[in-house]
Amino acid sequence: MDPHLRDLRYFVAVAEELHFTNAAQRLHIAQPTLSRQIRQLERQLDVVLFDRNQRSVALTVAGKELLEGARKILELWETTNVTLQEAGEVLRVGIESTLGRGLLNDLESASGYRLALHAASWSDPSSGLASRQADLALVWLPLTDPNRYRWQVLRTEPRWVLLPETHPRAGQDTIDFADLTDEPFIALPAEAGAMRDFWLGNDARRGRSAKIGAEAATPEDRLEAVGLGLGVCLLAESNVPMYRWPGLTARPVTGLAPCELAVAWRADDNRPMILEFAGRAAAGGFGKPPAMPAAS
Repeated sequence: MDPHLRDLRYFVAVAEELHFTNAAQRLHIAQPTLSRQIRQLERQLDVVLFDRNQRSVALTVAGKELLEGARKILELWETTNVTLQEAGEVLRVGIESTLGRGLLNDLESASGYRLALHAASWSDPSSGLASRQADLALVWLPLTDPNRYRWQVLRTEPRWVLLPETHPRAGQDTIDFADLTDEPFIALPAEAGAMRDFWLGNDARRGRSAKIGAEAATPEDRLEAVGLGLGVCLLAESNVPMYRWPGLTARPVTGLAPCELAVAWRADDNRPMILEFAGRAAAGGFGKPPAMPAAS
């Protein structure tokens, strides 16, 4: 899998600051999240980008090579993005990694607009809206700081739970959420805010705090954590196929409100094309969730 532009931005910030805390402040994310993303990038590229010790951070030879290339890629994208925006026919859509890239084609067909993808991380619950890197975003409600945004619900679907095949409840056709409340859960980063709370099932815990077995900044981290037995996690039904993994299984959960997928935009963005996009997307059949196979 190729690195996202977000990963390159994170890398460039650390490479220029040579200080993870300063880079995190510059990016408006938490330092642990930034450190995890850089480690993920190093694993993805199979290279060491930084020499780290308790006193300093320095670029390796590979890091220096990537810095030169990453700056060129980001500069080219910014130039291209400006050109696209000036053309007035392309909308940038923020999308979380958990939603799947195929949705962009569906939205493009339904809306009649050409779309550019902005890959967002779980540490940015606005999926690029807050930073204005996206014009619209596909998000699971609820939104953090909802007064800043408007949205149109596209579809509603049940929540499932991902758990090891060896879990005592893995053989059940469905699982009552009340039977999971004492289980350790894999949580999204703290920066995810209301989205983190929702995917911990806090709306059905009646004030009881969730037991956090681990945090996951990426879908890969989630898979690894559940596979290691550190906890279980909730998923939207349509995302279950993305989490098929040896030794893991998913089951529908009862006793939970369904999740809502929405297209969102900034409340201060009154461009007619934004409202037209939302209306066309909702009316274009996009709200129908894909058919799910029976739990196995």
